[in-house]
Amino acid sequence: MFRTIDRAAEPPGGAAVSRRGWLLGCVAMLSPVATFLAACSKKPARQESPNAGPLRIDNVTVVDPSDGSEQPAMSIFMNNGTIVSVLPTDDMRTEGSVTTVDGRNRFAVPGYNNMHSHALIAKRPELLLATMLAEGVTGFRQMSGSAKLLKARDERRLPLGVYAPDLLEMPGDLLLPFNARSPEEARAQVNRQHRQHADFIKIILLPRAAFFAAIDEAKRLGLPTAGHLPPDISPLEASKAGYGSIEHFGTGNPFWLDCSVDHAALWGVKTNDAPIPWWVMRVPVLGDFAMSKVQGRLINPTEFDSPATVALRQRALDSFDIGQCRALAQVFRANNTWQVPTLVRLRTQELADLPEYQTDPALANMSDATKTAWRESTAQFHALAPAMRVTFRETYQQRLAVIALWDTERVPMMTGTDGKGDVPGQALQQEFRELAKAGLSPLKILQMTTVEPARFLGRAKSMGRIAPGMAADIVLLDADPRARVENLGSISAVVRRGRYLPRGQLDQTVVDLRHGK
Repeated sequence: MFRTIDRAAEPPGGAAVSRRGWLLGCVAMLSPVATFLAACSKKPARQESPNAGPLRIDNVTVVDPSDGSEQPAMSIFMNNGTIVSVLPTDDMRTEGSVTTVDGRNRFAVPGYNNMHSHALIAKRPELLLATMLAEGVTGFRQMSGSAKLLKARDERRLPLGVYAPDLLEMPGDLLLPFNARSPEEARAQVNRQHRQHADFIKIILLPRAAFFAAIDEAKRLGLPTAGHLPPDISPLEASKAGYGSIEHFGTGNPFWLDCSVDHAALWGVKTNDAPIPWWVMRVPVLGDFAMSKVQGRLINPTEFDSPATVALRQRALDSFDIGQCRALAQVFRANNTWQVPTLVRLRTQELADLPEYQTDPALANMSDATKTAWRESTAQFHALAPAMRVTFRETYQQRLAVIALWDTERVPMMTGTDGKGDVPGQALQQEFRELAKAGLSPLKILQMTTVEPARFLGRAKSMGRIAPGMAADIVLLDADPRARVENLGSISAVVRRGRYLPRGQLDQTVVDLRHGK
């Protein structure tokens, strides 16, 4: 279905980048480090997490997300943050002092994992992390990192206390033209992050040669790669090169161009209406200026899509070919190219004018300044040409159809929200509901947030199921999670590192942190 598409080589001065790409790059370049430094003007105290004592949950129905099977009337015995045994309650025998919980009429599933989060660079990370835990998230992949964040993790100085999910993975500095413009710079940056103990390499926006050099060097060092697709890199090329995880459909137009029956012609259309030289990205004062001017509007990046870019998107949607998209999905599956759709993030961008966001529960955790910035951004979205907003709406609906196709074609997928607390509508439970709208079953969604992250991380022997030797991270539900997607949110308690945290305690912690207690 696909044929090779020749693209012009970069000009001697470096490829041009669109205004949106430049502005996004500036913010992505500056915000992780700037936010973390602002929050940590004094070195944070070292986080200590004492081992949890013995805990037993009795008479609970244990659900195995790997196949959807259930074991009723079971007891789960945990100690020191690890599951020791899972046996019928009538057969369970434990010695000494043990905290017991009656799990009658409840369902136990492994803790949820948010595989695309920016919680550590939130303005109030402790509040966001506690909110995540209250919705069942016991592990997260931090998608924006830096050398300072990696060092803070090594020194155990990140805000990861009792009421925070486990930090599963984190990259170093995001790869952008200011730090990895050439293949040589890209390889050097990958090596630097390898020495800094980064778990993976996050790519945002790179020239073609640097993009493929970064992937190649990361593979040589055994580091996974993840992130966005530069505007001139197709998902087909990225998958064949070994890109490990594509986030939010890659952002921009590349995915839609590859799924068009006219993909060869559409890839030849140029839409960079406001080219800016790559060297601008290297000048800190210009980056600071851009940051100060556009940070609020970048709450919704669609505001920076030019009419030409959106018109190209519409052409791709009009010529969308299910066979072409299926062929691409089959390449993803064959190459084990993971997808983290972050539907709730894309929805807040492409359907930003939905009235439901004005009453979203997340608004309670946002400061007045943050809410003002978000509302100003929403007003800018309203001001876009009606035809552009129609295209964005069609895009989102087509995303749901693609998710259903990926499910059918067994493309590996995981759940994630992309949230950092500056936009409402990005809770993991909302992501579950959007995936259900795409046609995914509750069991499939449960798998995407439990066993699939464990498989992706190579930790299937320590997380993702309720079994001896697994991490004692458990969500207790009041309703069968296989029956309805809403039941995934019927949380009565969370067990985090073997500590039993009932719903009321979780909610009260969020309220206390919200009010600065």
